[in-house]
Amino acid sequence: MTVSAPVDMNAVVGTHDLLFVTLDTLRHDVAAELAAAGRTPTLSRVLPGGRWEPRHSPASFTYAAHHAFFAGFLPTPTGPGPHPRLFAAAFPGSESTTDGTWVFDAPDLVTGLSRAGYHTVCLGGVGFFNRRSALGSVLPDLFAEDHWRPEFGVTSPDPLTAQLDELERVVADTAPGRPLFTFLNVAAMHQPNRHHLPGALEDTRDSHAAALAYVDGHLARLFALATRRGRPCLAILCSDHGTAYGEDGHHGHRLGHEIVWTVPYAHFTLRPGDW
Repeated sequence: MTVSAPVDMNAVVGTHDLLFVTLDTLRHDVAAELAAAGRTPTLSRVLPGGRWEPRHSPASFTYAAHHAFFAGFLPTPTGPGPHPRLFAAAFPGSESTTDGTWVFDAPDLVTGLSRAGYHTVCLGGVGFFNRRSALGSVLPDLFAEDHWRPEFGVTSPDPLTAQLDELERVVADTAPGRPLFTFLNVAAMHQPNRHHLPGALEDTRDSHAAALAYVDGHLARLFALATRRGRPCLAILCSDHGTAYGEDGHHGHRLGHEIVWTVPYAHFTLRPGDW
């Protein structure tokens, strides 16, 4: 198993742009299989050792997992802990806060980064980011700027192109001297995903895999945008939870099954000029 290298976040925050991508609903086993088979070449180029690290999500569905993420609780390594965290809210007795952890005195990471001078941007994907209800506004409300359109969502055949078109405008409009925190929720793997596999009549593990291959085809553009401003960019890529396609009789997520709790994770630095 390849593990993402430790990072001193106190040296990163303020000097780097930050990119946080949640590949919504992506299963670790599918992600690992596609990487091993060469079907996600862009991901294999940036993943430490070319492989995903399996981690445990703090929750089994999108809304709960992202609340934990934005409080500083990213997916946890599967081995015995405690495990140092990249970010942590200031509170007494935290065993996972270390010298390399960036500690924010705020109720959430997004607010903490904003107070540290970052422009914070949300590019939503699934319904919890769509502002079509009070519930769908909770997470976007954390950000200074947020965007969602139906073209970004689960029924779109090409959601990432639409999101990256919006990100290109954001990058151009953000003041050059101000660091940028971009959060991107990618909806392609979430059901319904059958439209990513020609001829598929229902969602399956294979259509889930085809959706990830589609996403990989757009990541070089994402990484180029993330470094266009001339700053190094720390990128965090992970899933918020997996989803079941009949394992032990289960379908979907928001349930306590290993296939749901185990998610792919990686963090790495993107350098200007590499993309």
